Amino acid sequence: MAKQRIDRRALLRGLAGSTVAVGAASLTGALPASAAGGRGRLIPQGHMGIQLYSVRDKISQFGFAYVFDELSRIGYREVEFAGYTQGNVGAITPQQIRRLLDDNGLKAVGSHRGLGDFRTNLEQELDIAETLGMPTLGTAEAPTGNRTIDGYKAAAAEFNAWGAAAAARGIKLYQHNHTIEFSFATDRPDVRLYDLFLELTDPRYVYLEMDILWAYGGARKYPGFRPVDYVNAHPERYPMFHVKDGVPLPDPQQGNSYLDVEFGAGVIPFTEFFGELKHRGRFEYLWEQDSAPNAQPNPPGSLGAAERSYRRMRNLRGTR
Repeated sequence: MAKQRIDRRALLRGLAGSTVAVGAASLTGALPASAAGGRGRLIPQGHMGIQLYSVRDKISQFGFAYVFDELSRIGYREVEFAGYTQGNVGAITPQQIRRLLDDNGLKAVGSHRGLGDFRTNLEQELDIAETLGMPTLGTAEAPTGNRTIDGYKAAAAEFNAWGAAAAARGIKLYQHNHTIEFSFATDRPDVRLYDLFLELTDPRYVYLEMDILWAYGGARKYPGFRPVDYVNAHPERYPMFHVKDGVPLPDPQQGNSYLDVEFGAGVIPFTEFFGELKHRGRFEYLWEQDSAPNAQPNPPGSLGAAERSYRRMRNLRGTR
């Protein structure tokens, strides 16, 4: 399958000359002294990946072949899918995507699909996951829009059934949070919905992918918890993280409470979070920036954000 190419020199010139407001140290992959002065690497080598939604514009423009080649060059070894199409580049099959992954030394670790896909095409979704070699398959949708106790009971029953079907084929089903999941039941304001979902879903069949930024958004908007405590209490239920940085919105109640930015350009205390995290080697750490296609000089655009964020994740050190 022929790759579509862009001028690599132009791409690298754009990367070197980027004016993203993360500071000169960030552009070289360096970190502030508070993060870089520690002894141990906080994100284990071999566990660093990317949610492909972050570079969706490049996939649509140039296709999986080009993007996988660039991600491999940067150093990523794991990808999480957000769809299996590549815009106007042309149709591509899961078998062709798998060959491109293998050719570039990349591993598919998961995929975000819709609840409707699970309700109507679960076996087909599991077929694709098997073809791509994924150990996990998930959704970025809230379990349900019905934020009552009964609504979450019904949603948990669905997830348990889907998870059992996935487990029968050796795949873990997971749900990815936004901020709203940390709100309280509309009919029981003393019950946090995230806690309820954890309680009602079977740990053998249903897993969670913590989006760290949106979890901190939940703690800001609906206070009373620390994100890392969930993971340390249930490490076996968290196969992956979205490593997403952000800055607080002026109104804590607005949206997800934070605006996402490049890794290292925000205020999320990753040194603290990962430093307190137990069993660090059991998780996958996936960089994501929803706004990457629109927030960077182009070229290099979202791939520039991917490269800078990879360097900073790789260099993140503990303080003791």
